[in-house]
Amino acid sequence: MLISGIQPFTVLDYPEKVSCIVFTPGCNFRCGYCHNPEFVLPEKIAALRSNFIAEEAFFNFLDQRGELLDGVVVTGGEPTLMPDLENFIKKIKSRGLLVKLDSNGNRPGVLRRLIENKLLDYIAMDIKTSMPRYQSLVGKLASENQLVESMRIIHESGLPYEFRTTLVKEVHTPNVIEEMCDLLKGKKMLYLQGFRPETTLSPAFETYSSFTAEETEAIAEKFRKFVDKVYIR
Repeated sequence: MLISGIQPFTVLDYPEKVSCIVFTPGCNFRCGYCHNPEFVLPEKIAALRSNFIAEEAFFNFLDQRGELLDGVVVTGGEPTLMPDLENFIKKIKSRGLLVKLDSNGNRPGVLRRLIENKLLDYIAMDIKTSMPRYQSLVGKLASENQLVESMRIIHESGLPYEFRTTLVKEVHTPNVIEEMCDLLKGKKMLYLQGFRPETTLSPAFETYSSFTAEETEAIAEKFRKFVDKVYIR
């Protein structure tokens, strides 16, 4: 398993749990506003490769500190690209820890296998924008059918889950928000996150804008008509 980074402690990334975060390198999307370009762009990943963390070192850390943790957040990049993800999670679960997976949802078959094998305890899927606009925002590899299938699998899994959207004023226009409300209709939970323009995968997004607190709350109210619980993170 390729591990590009570890955050040894967080109480924010896994709701109501104390966890650590494992970052995997590489992603099949190219979201211009992404604030982790070092885990996405091949040239940046190559530059960091000598600093990757050995899997053995990570599990040594868990064996030493695991009793202080409730779980592990596996994020990226895009973790579902890792061919040994399932075995990696099995090793985490064998230590009695919960696993939260962050994913862009473009590989529903991986999500289905992990859920069927009871390897996940919480799932977070990013909803970048409305479906007709996905490829223009994240690239040609995005598949509407696969994304919608992942949403269905997650919603019907019986597991705690969240969908989440990073709001960018120039991207999430009123029409887009309306389309996203329809996309998320009937889902259980949505987190809205603020855009941070200081470090972005595409330099163009450094000139884009975040919504004010009042504007974000107004957007949240629109989603609350369609989603059971909507929070601002």
